[in-house]
Amino acid sequence: MQALRKDSQKRRAKILAVDDDPGLLRLLTIRLRSENYEVEAVQSAAEALAAMARFRPDLVITDLRMDQMDGIGLLKELQARWPGLKVILLTAHGTIPDAVRATQSGAFSFMTKPVEKQELLEQVQKALKISGFPTVDEEWRADVITRSPLMEEKLGQAHLVAGTDARVLLTGDAGVGKKLLGRAIHRASTRRTGPFLVISCSEVAESELETDLFGYDNGAVPGAARAQRGLLQAAEGGTVVLEEISDLPVSLQAKLVRALQENRVRPAGTDETQPVNARIMATTRQDLTQLMVQGKFREDLYYRLNTVHIDIPALSRRREDIPLLVAHFLEQIAVETGVRKIYSPEAVEFLATAEWPGNVRQLQAVVRQNATIAQTAVISAEIAEQAVGAASGLPSFDAARDEFTRNYLVQILQITGGNVSQAARLAKRNRTDFYKLLSRHQLTPDEFKAR
Repeated sequence: MQALRKDSQKRRAKILAVDDDPGLLRLLTIRLRSENYEVEAVQSAAEALAAMARFRPDLVITDLRMDQMDGIGLLKELQARWPGLKVILLTAHGTIPDAVRATQSGAFSFMTKPVEKQELLEQVQKALKISGFPTVDEEWRADVITRSPLMEEKLGQAHLVAGTDARVLLTGDAGVGKKLLGRAIHRASTRRTGPFLVISCSEVAESELETDLFGYDNGAVPGAARAQRGLLQAAEGGTVVLEEISDLPVSLQAKLVRALQENRVRPAGTDETQPVNARIMATTRQDLTQLMVQGKFREDLYYRLNTVHIDIPALSRRREDIPLLVAHFLEQIAVETGVRKIYSPEAVEFLATAEWPGNVRQLQAVVRQNATIAQTAVISAEIAEQAVGAASGLPSFDAARDEFTRNYLVQILQITGGNVSQAARLAKRNRTDFYKLLSRHQLTPDEFKAR
């Protein structure tokens, strides 16, 4: 297990230095390395952008005047791709007005050439301190088991945005680890000592979801239940993850927009608003832009949640992670049961090349099943193949739930002869919610009425 985790000791800060003058670049590199910084030196903006995913710097120092793309262009690209990354500009005296404008656009600061060593180190220390580097170590990402460059790029984005309070939209197929990455961002943030709360927008009835999110206050009603804080209030100083935000009812989408806009919520049963001091993240496996076109998701909510977008790749795009994940899951099982098992080389090869529509979640389920039924300490390729074959024949949880819901609705409409009011009462849902269910599953009550 320890071999799979990153060293929890604080690492050296990484600085990307960009200058098309080899002599100045060499001097800058020597000065920074002498202070124990890890430095990557490149001579153009294009090389800098290419190095970002691989090197994952904590700070960028770039010359303002360069061919092809200058320092301002590089700054804009970095801001778009890696929000929160601090950038220091180096400028000659004649370009100071440009540098001032750049700092107004988001650059951390600028320094004029020739740069004094002490001034350089002071600016670097200030930039790193503001970015949160001195207080954040590699433990924040310890649960994300990966060696994939794709995932490293996503973790780099996550670490950068963790130093801000920007809202984050995490997208990707079911089972890729959206909530896990959300928790990693929380652990790397200044809010890490606060609560981390998750609420599913798809598994709770609309009325319950409203209460869970925004709270209620029936204090004015004699004998009523006591006031309850919603998650947006209960997560004070922490983080709230809205899981599968695409399933949030449209009526609650409007209320959430107001809460995000005002940083206040209005609990049900009261006209008073209460402050919200929680970072908001959202996850979805659906294409929200398509839902907006269909009128099922509010455009203003999309843009308020999508300050930073991190799309997590499917397991099929990072197969190099499969052996690591398998070993990690086996270690977890060994700790839980006291029995240690391993896969044969042929079994590992099979798992690394199999299709995983359920992604990491499906892989974990298969490993647990294999470890349970294997009679020996070595799990054979045959056992792995049987489990993957059987699993691939099963519908996903979401598909099975949708099928059950549709069959239930058909049955209840048949019993009531298409009478929606009666059917809603039997289902213990109000008419509005019941009509939404019928629409979602493309059922028309008239089809069940007696001819």
